[in-house]
Amino acid sequence: MDASPGKQDIVVIGAGIVGIAIAALLSEVGRKVLVIDRQGICEGASSGNAGALAFSDILPMASKGVIAKVPGWLADPLGPFTIRPSYLPKLTPWLYRFWRASRADLLAKTTLAQGAMMRLAEPEMLDLMQRAGIRDMVREDGSLELYESEEELGASLPGWEARKQAGIAFEHLRGEALADCQPGLAGQFVVGTFVPGWKTVSDPQRVGEGLWAYANRLGATFLQAEVRFITPSAGGAAVRLANGQHIETAKLIVAAGAWSHRLAKDLGDTIPLETERGYNTTLPVGAFDLKRQLIFSGHGFVVTPLETGVRIGGAVELGGLDLPPNYKRSQAMLTKAKKFMPALETAGGKQWMGYRPSLPDSLPVIGYARTNKNVLYAFGHGHLGLTQAAATGRLISDLISGKEPPISIDPFHPQRF
Repeated sequence: MDASPGKQDIVVIGAGIVGIAIAALLSEVGRKVLVIDRQGICEGASSGNAGALAFSDILPMASKGVIAKVPGWLADPLGPFTIRPSYLPKLTPWLYRFWRASRADLLAKTTLAQGAMMRLAEPEMLDLMQRAGIRDMVREDGSLELYESEEELGASLPGWEARKQAGIAFEHLRGEALADCQPGLAGQFVVGTFVPGWKTVSDPQRVGEGLWAYANRLGATFLQAEVRFITPSAGGAAVRLANGQHIETAKLIVAAGAWSHRLAKDLGDTIPLETERGYNTTLPVGAFDLKRQLIFSGHGFVVTPLETGVRIGGAVELGGLDLPPNYKRSQAMLTKAKKFMPALETAGGKQWMGYRPSLPDSLPVIGYARTNKNVLYAFGHGHLGLTQAAATGRLISDLISGKEPPISIDPFHPQRF
């Protein structure tokens, strides 16, 4: 169902998985919601992600020793993490905040906040998918994180201990147990960690479309248009579209992913959002007999079984929104995957690049704009948009409804920076 501009109850800017989940949750409580996006439903980063419901991924990126790797990023443009040298001056303030977020005391607080968010995210997402009639799109095969040496595993053990303290189950596998968990791996992988509670979806874009169909049945509408800027208005906010039209709304939610910080500036909020440009290649169905999602953490990518094929992707290129894609990064991951899974058929793949909205402390922004309590922000989920979409929808719905949120939103405060 389409909609035309005019006075609205609630407008959500962004038809990615987070915006769609917000629309569904608000529609369930009887609110009239208009979603606006310059593309279609879940056609951006939400369409090409790795399909993980990563409820056990509670460790912030700063906890993984990433800051020490920056010099290497500059030297290896096709490595797991890279920064284009021309972009480094613009990125420096974000990197400074990222370095600050790596302090032990701040990491502990961030991990606790992420753990609380994940405990909310799992039931909220699974229950929402059940109500939407798409619960069968969830695959509960667990994940297998792979290591090329006992030393590599040893370096990861503090992170696994943090997960254990959070009640996350896992098991380290070797020998026949590892081979049984995923046949066909190259012999260089001597140990793997199996996480039984890890889940994936059959296709992330179809999940988004299924949630939108549910929200649409409940009365939510969609307008394909580009939002140029937002301004306060009497009793709400106003949205100016690229075609010159205005939309007045009582409540406005900014959930535009990697573009959100540009809109937040219109209301005086400077939010240090950076763009992790993720790459992948989706191979045809049958390219490899994949039992579950494989995580090659030392190389920065994952391999996921989807109903549309085998998706090989990940890695991080910090490069903003304007630089052209470098699809050599997709090819580099595909070449490694062939080495790691010798029977992998690499022909016929489709390459993709998407923009992940990333904040220095790995937590999203959820809460009110500085100058207008009729505007709420819901963005910056990094790699975890699909995972945390329904939880974010629950928090936003409760704030708008005047209910006490089920977890504290203080760690996600938009003005925390």
